[in-house]
Amino acid sequence: MLILTRKPGESIRIGDDIVVVVKSISGKTVRLGITAPSSVAVFREELFAQIVIQQEEAAQEEPRDNHKEE
Repeated sequence: MLILTRKPGESIRIGDDIVVVVKSISGKTVRLGITAPSSVAVFREELFAQIVIQQEEAAQEEPRDNHKEE
């Protein structure tokens, strides 16, 4: 893990296309701005975890057969 120290207004780059900017710091809360191509999904960790759980549950459901034999 890379650990960096940044001040408000400073940024970091990830690859050529992603920029993370420290917008503000208030107590223990840090506001970040993220610029990334639309092809890159950006999620909060807790939301991403919910998405993964939902995908796993959907994959475990048995497919329904909509074809009725006559």
